Order: sequence, then C-alpha cells, then structure tokens
Amino acid sequence: MSISTIAHSAQRRVTVSTSDGVELVVREYGARRAELTVVLIHGHCLRTESWTDVRDALLREHAGAKVVCYDHRGHGESAAAPRQTYNLERLGRDLHEVLDVVAPTGPVVLVGHSMGGMTVLTYVSGYQHEVGTRIVGVGLVATAASGLADAGFGRLLRNPIISVFQAAVRRAPRLMQHAKMLACKVFAPVVRTAEFGDRTVSPRVLALSEAMHNATSIVTMASFLSAFKVFDRTDALPVLSRIPTVVMCGTADLMTPPSHSVAMAAAIDYADLVLVDGAGHSVIMEQPGEVAGAIARLVTRASAVDGRGELAFAA
Repeated sequence: MSISTIAHSAQRRVTVSTSDGVELVVREYGARRAELTVVLIHGHCLRTESWTDVRDALLREHAGAKVVCYDHRGHGESAAAPRQTYNLERLGRDLHEVLDVVAPTGPVVLVGHSMGGMTVLTYVSGYQHEVGTRIVGVGLVATAASGLADAGFGRLLRNPIISVFQAAVRRAPRLMQHAKMLACKVFAPVVRTAEFGDRTVSPRVLALSEAMHNATSIVTMASFLSAFKVFDRTDALPVLSRIPTVVMCGTADLMTPPSHSVAMAAAIDYADLVLVDGAGHSVIMEQPGEVAGAIARLVTRASAVDGRGELAFAA
C-alpha cells in the first residue's frame, strides 16, 4: 500500500493504493490526532458528498473529532477497478486497508449507509477479532444484513431483466454507458421514487442524488447487483453485541424497508433502533440532523467521557 497526501484548510486528501492496485480517494476532517476516528461509508452509486451535511453537523457538535470519508472503488474520485472486484468481500478488504492508513492506531467507529452498511457488516464478519478492540462502535443506516431481494424495491433484483442488463453491460460497456447518459432524464423519476417515494424533498437533495447516480459508471452500477441479490451477513450481527451499535432507517424507505432494520436490531444485544419518521432511503441527505444526532450518541457510548460529560477527544 502507498499513500500521498495533499493538505487543504477544511480537509486532508489522501490517496490509498489497495493491495490489488486500485487508488481510493480518502478525505479526513477535524483533528489529526483525535482519540477516536469516525468513518462514514457511502452507498451504491453515491460518493463522499452524500455525507456532507451529516459530517458537518457531527464536527460542529464534536469539534475535536476526526471524521474520515472515502469513495468506494468505481465511485466518485476513486479509480475504476476490474469488474470482478465489484463485490462486498473486496469492499470489506478496501475498508481494512483504508483504516490501516488513516487510523492505524486508536479506536474507530464505523458508520455505513446502504451498501456502506453492507461493507461494514462484511468487515465485521471478516475481522471479528477487531470488534471490541479496534472497532468500538458501529452504525448501520438504511441497510440490510440479508434478504435484500425479499422486500421493497429489492424484489426487482430477482427480475430476469437484471441479468439481461448485466450481460449487455459486459458485452458492450461503452455503448451501454452512452445509453445510460441518454436515459438519465428518463430514469431520474425512477431513482427519485426509489429513494424518496412521493414525498417532497429539497431540490438540492434531489439534484445531488441524481448527479451522483448519473456520474457512476454503468459497469460499476451493474456489477454490484449480483452481490446484493445473494448478500447475507447475518453472522456479523451477534458479533456487534460486543459494542455499542445503532441501527437507523427511514419509515418510508422503499429500498431497504424498516423490516430489515428491525430484524438487525433484534439480533444485536442492546442495539439502539432509530426509525426516522417519513424519511426514505436517502435519510442521510433528507434528515442529516437526526442522523448526525444518532451518530453523536453512538460516539458518546463508544468513547471515554471526561468529568464534564463531554467526549474526551485529543486535538
């Protein structure tokens, strides 16, 4: 692994080269040497910017914290990768390699949204010995441990048209990418319905969501679908009983309905279940204050507390 760093006033940009040679763009915010690092992990076809409002709210509340965000392979500013590496097992290893660079020592809280939550669960399953030592808290937001194709819009994963779509992308990726760009306006309402339902949301949130989806390559978009259909990391849930865990979901989430969150919380001892009334799959952009508040409470549970009842971050 190798890294290069460019300093910015509001952030520090790090490039992590993974063991299979893919460069991931990572951003660090806040204190360089905080007692605890919070890592925010984005979802499918999104990028670091999906966490912007949550991140800012978290840093306002805990100015001494260190917050890390990064773009998955094939997403955002990170490099594209071979199609066969677009799976959750590889994302779990990517997360481990990012942590080895940006948080090699000290406790870590992992918070994942959607595919990011699945990445966290895959990490927990593969590195169980780190839970309760290196990993001291976990947040699972609008995600699932299994059965994605059994409820909500996830049922579409079983539709034969998905296999046809994936085969077309494998045969002619450039043609399909061109077709995707032409079809963006056509599919925008579908994406909007899947993430937000028929609720009224901020135009800024809609624009950001659509831009992130549209910027993601068709190969990245299609390749992860097979992994979602068979994803099952229920083995990781009992492991999370060792540490503070929050499970959060919007009550109007059509992609990962609340039933997934309820099932995960039930399998984790003392998990904090938070249902955000009226929010959809993009709860981190729709209700960033509520999400940041839940993460802040998680951090408080997972961190040392000084005599004033404040988090004992070291700047």
